[in-house]
Amino acid sequence: MTENLARAIVAQARARPGLRLGTVDDQLALPDAAELAAGRAQALLGAGLRPGQRVALVAPTSTDYVLTWLACLLAGTPVALVNPTYPADLVARMLEPLAPALVLDAGQIALARQGGRADPAAQPGLAAGRFAVASYMHTSGTTGLPKFCAQSHDYFARLAAAMAGALDLGPSDRVLAPLPLFHINPMGYGIITSLLTGADALTVRKFSAGGLWPAVIAERVTVLILHAPPVEILKRATTAADAAGHRVRTMFYADAGFLARFGIPAAVSGYGSTEAGGISHLRRWQATDDIPPDASRHGGPGRRDIDWRLDDRGVILLREREPAALFDGYVTAAGLEPSRDASGWFDTGDLGRPDAGHGLVFLERASESIRVKGEFVPIPYVENHLAMVSGLTDHAVWKRPGALVDEEVVLYAVADPLPVEQLRQRIAGLPAFMRPVAVARVGALPRDAAAGKVQRRLLAEQPVLDWVELS
Repeated sequence: MTENLARAIVAQARARPGLRLGTVDDQLALPDAAELAAGRAQALLGAGLRPGQRVALVAPTSTDYVLTWLACLLAGTPVALVNPTYPADLVARMLEPLAPALVLDAGQIALARQGGRADPAAQPGLAAGRFAVASYMHTSGTTGLPKFCAQSHDYFARLAAAMAGALDLGPSDRVLAPLPLFHINPMGYGIITSLLTGADALTVRKFSAGGLWPAVIAERVTVLILHAPPVEILKRATTAADAAGHRVRTMFYADAGFLARFGIPAAVSGYGSTEAGGISHLRRWQATDDIPPDASRHGGPGRRDIDWRLDDRGVILLREREPAALFDGYVTAAGLEPSRDASGWFDTGDLGRPDAGHGLVFLERASESIRVKGEFVPIPYVENHLAMVSGLTDHAVWKRPGALVDEEVVLYAVADPLPVEQLRQRIAGLPAFMRPVAVARVGALPRDAAAGKVQRRLLAEQPVLDWVELS
């Protein structure tokens, strides 16, 4: 088992000097990337940052982002990866319990290569223990403020071993993970797994359906790391002719229609989360298998270092068989909250069912959530943001099926009259994926009689007095 990510990557730079890292349009050889990251690490430490202090990265994906992430590993400063599309006030509230010594935005990350080069093997991060925290990734914030999950070096080593095994990944592979790197999917399944395996680790500045297949073909990509929204977008927006000549032999996120249309011979499905070891269950599929329509929900057998069971509600519970198989806990002002019961079980909040002979099938989130273009909408934040609109007696955010992919955010409001223009102005201040696309004026919101909580799943059943489309 890899003892330390920084040490493993530095060793990989010596063993695989030709390994490529970065965005498809701005690639570096791994030895160059390691030396530049070491130079940036030295600059950060020289400016007063100390090993063990926390750093937050709040910026879009770029090669400089990857270099800055690697610089933090080399400096021994645990690094939080933050969604850069979140509003500044939300990010500030999220970071309060984390209390980072340094927050790096896009402008500061752009300095990644300006510190020159240094010896990566001489950096303090190589001395970090395997169970030391390497990274913090945040939850989606579907039922409250997004929380940071602490992930150790060993956590990522275990994740990478499981994913590389499922993908049959090797040093001859070129991996493309074209999604924002603050997610466990592209950073954990893609970049880190590739680096620890010795495969090329590529990403893109921004996902584009029109640009994906040309990049895959030009870069001779052999492994894709995707998830539901981009798979659906590519199925709708691109054709087999667009993908002709690709060399993809396998991918993460199993979808029978995608494999058939684009001639991909194999895929991997799985179940997991940032808390749940990144990925706790994995299953391999061949295109010639009888792949069910819901193959992506078939997690398959559990990892050997993680126990799992379903409770009497059908909720998936996980427990470590070995230390660091799951996340270390949620960051709070008082320290890490492990979020396990007395027997060590972690309640995932997800509903599942057993699949005879094949492990676990994920059904849905037990809690209410909204997902737009791959991002979970932080419902409390959006509702608090809209509470500033005068004239709203009561309101709640919910969803409806989208015209193309995922869901659309809808606002249910009690108001007479409905302050449409004020709502439009206030909504415009939200990131695109958080914006309600329509307002339903209702006479009352369904609330729990005991706690007064909105019963969101009953909102669609309420008589609507007026519908106002906002986009």
